[in-house]
Amino acid sequence: MPGPPSSLLPPLLALLCLGAADRPNPDPDRDPDEPWCPYKVGGDGAAAEGRLCFRPPARGFQCSARGCRSHRSSGGALVANVLRNGSVLLQWGLRHWGPPPPRFSAALRGFALNCSWDGTYTRFPCDSVELGAACRDYLLGEAHGSVRYRLCLQPRVAPPRPAPPAQCVEFRVEPAAMRDIVVAMTAVGGSICVMLVFICLLVAYITENLMSPRGAGGGGGGGGGGGGHHHHPAGAPRRA
Repeated sequence: MPGPPSSLLPPLLALLCLGAADRPNPDPDRDPDEPWCPYKVGGDGAAAEGRLCFRPPARGFQCSARGCRSHRSSGGALVANVLRNGSVLLQWGLRHWGPPPPRFSAALRGFALNCSWDGTYTRFPCDSVELGAACRDYLLGEAHGSVRYRLCLQPRVAPPRPAPPAQCVEFRVEPAAMRDIVVAMTAVGGSICVMLVFICLLVAYITENLMSPRGAGGGGGGGGGGGGHHHHPAGAPRRA
């Protein structure tokens, strides 16, 4: 089959290139296919001095009402899932950081996570984290109970493109002491029930065996003793 004339090849190539240029970019909010999330943890804002680590992404996680409470940032990009065991799973996407510029996902270089918590008179910083561009979640496993946390996440993009503003979420973790008290009260309540049953059985045994009346045994002995005396008739003769 003969090919197209040579005069038609330049317009066809131009149309193909135009179609490839107008092809929509992948959804920036979709989870990347990378199997690992690189991150670096540093104390008191010194994330650059931390050690590089890797963790698998928590794909398909859903916060159930029985064992999890979700807190969303005002912009909607960052979600803090507070679990019953005291850990916090952070999840985020790119769609809620406003209308992204063209090829925003290609310009993305990572994320900066800053953490702080409220003290009695001031706010204290906690560990800051630098996360790779493929990360869409992070597990905070050492959250303290009865403390109000504030976590802020900001994308890092390649210059000269300006970075979107950070989005923050605030939450409070259930005190660990309360969870321990509930478990302890359950265990102590079971032990108290067992002790009460044992005490009731012991009282019943003492009442039945040690505190019973003794009149029946004493009357039988007295009748036997009275039968031991011999009575002679009045008119019977006596021996000299």
